[in-house]
Amino acid sequence: MYNLLKGKRGIIFGALDQNSIAWKVAERAHEEGATFVLTNAPVAMRMGAINELAKKTNSQIIPADATSLEDIENLVSKSVEILGGKLDFVLHSIGMSVNVRKGLPYTKQNYKYTEKGWDVSALSFHKVMNVLYNNDAMSEWGSIVALTYMAAQRVFPDYNDMADNKAYLESIARSFGYFFGVEKKVRVNTISQSPTRTTAGSGVKGFDGFFNYADKMSPLGNATALECADYTISLFSDLTKKVTLQNLFHDGGFSNMGVSQAIIENFEKNE
Repeated sequence: MYNLLKGKRGIIFGALDQNSIAWKVAERAHEEGATFVLTNAPVAMRMGAINELAKKTNSQIIPADATSLEDIENLVSKSVEILGGKLDFVLHSIGMSVNVRKGLPYTKQNYKYTEKGWDVSALSFHKVMNVLYNNDAMSEWGSIVALTYMAAQRVFPDYNDMADNKAYLESIARSFGYFFGVEKKVRVNTISQSPTRTTAGSGVKGFDGFFNYADKMSPLGNATALECADYTISLFSDLTKKVTLQNLFHDGGFSNMGVSQAIIENFEKNE
């Protein structure tokens, strides 16, 4: 612990259980001296153990549907009040595909499900920043981070419409990040994380296969949820004050690989 976030205030979206990246971020933020509010959708909170995390980190919980501007307005205003000032960091760690949950392939989407997943996974990021921006709720040199995945750039067939959602999410980070930077001196970035054994990630068809593939392809292996939390903390800290509008790959080098020796040897064994 280095007190990297001493005196900083924030909101952490999406902590569901101990496997969640947001859960690890909350633990690390607490260790580094931050105070924050935890939030998740009411239905997700009933499924998870967020009360345990709140107790551990001395945090308050404010339920909020991230697709509802009214809920976000309430969340932001109450958080500023509870924490005693403007926010220094926000983590958006939200993703959901109804098509994936229902087992519908990309080529046979239910578009009502698609729209719901897009609203939850991507448009919610715009809504959150919209409320933060128009209420002047972020401190200068604050940091907003959203979690994404490389399927926004490359084809992972079973990632389904979540790939489209992540591409949209990354575009929002750049577009809103410009206005936040110029007018508020706030930075906005996305972290493109390795396949991670979270509750959401493990629900994707074929997850074990591409988890193992990415691990063999990456020179440093897959990044864990805790390692992602450490990276997120660095982006919340003052050590990265001029990093913005970036999609930052945190994947053990996978994103720059063509093929690894381990993968070649694996295929040679099967010839």
